[in-house]
Amino acid sequence: MEHIKRFKLKHTLISPTTISIAGTLLTLYFLSKFLFSISPSIANIITFPITLISIIFSPSSSTISESSSTSIFLNPYVPNFRNNPGVEFYDLANYQGNKDGWQKNDRILFCVPLRDAAEHLPMFFDHLNKMSYPHNSIDLSFLVSDSSDDTMGVLLSNLQNAQSQQDKSKRFGNIEIFEKDFGQVIGQSFSDRHGFAAQGPRRKLMARARNWLGSVAIKPYHSWVYWRDVDVETIPRTIMEDLMHHDKDVIVPNVWRPLPDWLGNIQPYDLNSWKESEGGLQLADTLGEDDVIVEGYPEYATWRSHLAYMRDPNGNPEDEMELDGIGGVSILAKAKVFRTGSHFPAFSFEKHAETEAFGKLSRKMNYNVIGLPHYVIWHIYEPSKEDLKHMAWMAEEEKRKLEEEKLEEFYDKIWEIGFDDVREDWETERDSILKNIDFKGSENDIFVDWSDDPENENNDKANKANSNQNAKNGQGNGEGASGDNPGQAQYPKEVPLEFDPDKN
Repeated sequence: MEHIKRFKLKHTLISPTTISIAGTLLTLYFLSKFLFSISPSIANIITFPITLISIIFSPSSSTISESSSTSIFLNPYVPNFRNNPGVEFYDLANYQGNKDGWQKNDRILFCVPLRDAAEHLPMFFDHLNKMSYPHNSIDLSFLVSDSSDDTMGVLLSNLQNAQSQQDKSKRFGNIEIFEKDFGQVIGQSFSDRHGFAAQGPRRKLMARARNWLGSVAIKPYHSWVYWRDVDVETIPRTIMEDLMHHDKDVIVPNVWRPLPDWLGNIQPYDLNSWKESEGGLQLADTLGEDDVIVEGYPEYATWRSHLAYMRDPNGNPEDEMELDGIGGVSILAKAKVFRTGSHFPAFSFEKHAETEAFGKLSRKMNYNVIGLPHYVIWHIYEPSKEDLKHMAWMAEEEKRKLEEEKLEEFYDKIWEIGFDDVREDWETERDSILKNIDFKGSENDIFVDWSDDPENENNDKANKANSNQNAKNGQGNGEGASGDNPGQAQYPKEVPLEFDPDKN
């Protein structure tokens, strides 16, 4: 009942005067339709007052509800050019860009600048074919410039595969390829493209290429424009929907890149997405008219807040961050941003060029520029000249260690063959030899009976005769004599082994 009451109250605001005006407008509308079939010029005369009255009685008026005004007499007039071959009519108000564009068939222009990109195109088309956004609503535009490899041939081959799929829903919409050289003299290596000296001229030249592509590729029926570098390694298949549903004029994800373990595993890649700082403004005031500030170089210390450094692996991917400058790896923008005049400055605009200047220029035109700090895509790893030198040294070091291990293995084998370790065997043999001659543990004295030896018996008789003779002659030392015969010297039967004659 409450809902019904509100519905009645809403309609009680329409006065009889309003109903009368609505009836008049309806009459004029159908009259203009009839006259248009006879003479378009007469119909235009009738259409003008209808439009004027519609503006006066806009939906903001308290006397007419939005639903009734839109459905009854405020629909925009659409001329019929069916009888005029070659004439196309577009109401640009219908291509503003919806946050649920994948449900409303919003058409996206996918812009891709290419230069010496033959090796990256298969990866790029693999990502492209896996995108969840309706492929029929994606138009592709490529700009091939200053290429020395087979970029064009590889591009045509991949496009042929993409457009020949049996499932027609997987095929893309309109595809255009443009070719224009800009006299690019800067190399395509990582160090050449990211060297400090090359940044200013390179950014301005890239801006020219983007503007050329955008100016010929954007059509009236495009609602969104998406710029993507070809060398992105990992990206969600829902990238379009993930960025689009934020309903921002310009929006970019965070961009990182993987690294080898010896370089730290991962690293922020795109430092061109940032929020302006006082340090950056002060630096800009000290530079010349044509100078261009580039981020991530010690020559230009701006102390800005970079989108890349705001990343939290556990952060909410829906979090937003306002930006001034943006990077060009992945940019989604509403087509109206370009239609109203924003572009990629190929000159120093507030001491910036290309995508960073595009962000600043769009902000100047009151468009919102947003970055997603916790929503990350991954660029490929491109080694610098220093990285290549270190990698070459690592390869040589690995080769040297391998040769060293082979030599150690060879020497160990020779040692085993030429030198047999017999220490354990010797210990066993030593124990078996010495176990019977260890006197320390003997409890009984060893007695040897020499009585059966004739030679020993003769010696005893001779000694006894000598002793008797000495006694008769009074020789001998009576001191110390013992026994029944004090005149005969007595000696111990056994002489200790430690006996020393000099000490006695």
